[in-house]
Amino acid sequence: MNYKQNEKINQVKESTLVVGIDIGSTTQYARAFDWRGIELGKVFPFSNSREGFESFKAWMQHLQDKYKKLDAIVGIEPTGHYWFDLGAYLEDEGILLVMVNPYAVKQTKELDDNSQSKNDRKDPKVIAKLVTEGRYSAPYTPDGVYADLRIMVANRKRLIREMTQIKNRFARWFAI
Repeated sequence: MNYKQNEKINQVKESTLVVGIDIGSTTQYARAFDWRGIELGKVFPFSNSREGFESFKAWMQHLQDKYKKLDAIVGIEPTGHYWFDLGAYLEDEGILLVMVNPYAVKQTKELDDNSQSKNDRKDPKVIAKLVTEGRYSAPYTPDGVYADLRIMVANRKRLIREMTQIKNRFARWFAI
């Protein structure tokens, strides 16, 4: 999904439910909005587990039915590895997942209340706002051998960095 910003904006229609999620290690917080930024429902906390994901999907489906939304876009701010399970679940369920840049979230926070303070209620709203503005990208999650290669490349880089550190320590010890 390498769309230009206008094409991304056009993906959010009147019939689209836009959901922003603040990712956490154990608990996620979601907020839902329409295409104009009007909030639909309350903050929805759910656990970072299969049961939590299913309750989130049911909450989202309830809002889609209540407000007659035909499709949904879920936006997240990728923080570490905590989003991987949720991302896999949403992909399996056929729900569009997009990512917003953490730097953009930080910069946009001030617009609402002139404060960069972080809280679980504020971040999902900022994330959803960035999605409606088309300021997102699609995650790339490789499968099969490509997923294995990604892990192996990361491990190789780490090992090279560690070997360089060890060589530098030996060089320092010999110099002393």
